[in-house]
Amino acid sequence: SSFGSPPSMIIRTIGYGAGGHDFKGRSNTLRVIIGETVEKTSQISEARRFTESLIIIQTNIDDMNPQVYGYLIERLLGCGALDAYLTNVMMKKGRPGIVLNVLSTQALKYALIDIILNETTTIGVRFFDAERVCIGRKIRKIQTEYGPVRFKIITGHGEDRFLPEYEDCKRISIERNLPLIEVMQRLRDKGPEY
Repeated sequence: SSFGSPPSMIIRTIGYGAGGHDFKGRSNTLRVIIGETVEKTSQISEARRFTESLIIIQTNIDDMNPQVYGYLIERLLGCGALDAYLTNVMMKKGRPGIVLNVLSTQALKYALIDIILNETTTIGVRFFDAERVCIGRKIRKIQTEYGPVRFKIITGHGEDRFLPEYEDCKRISIERNLPLIEVMQRLRDKGPEY
């Protein structure tokens, strides 16, 4: 009586059939899918709850001063890109090049494309839909033996994880003349105790 997306399920079998009557302009076929629906408490639907629809913007660059890349990444992230990174590639004619990848919401797509077109030597970009699954996370400032530190607290899929923010660890390392790796490890180990 209606058509729509199938429910979340584990497919067990698929069958096809064809009727004997000819319909003008359409086929007289049927597809039946038999499966078991996935309960909301399963890992599949747990992951689906954290799925967001995004886009990836890409461009290839092989003729730009590499000093510009750090500035470009800062601009893109400052404008709201969820992630921006560079990948080394071998371009046509054996030239080394860079693929710029930017993860974004649909709302920021054209603002980020404008930055790329204005700040690089590229003559075009491509973009395509992407989905991302993220588990729960929040940022919380916690008083530690080193003073206030921002922690990323990751929840879901087991026990909570406490990850100290890099910039805070770097600041503490410089202020106290301690190895950065030591500060990061100590805060990570003691995070749940704070």
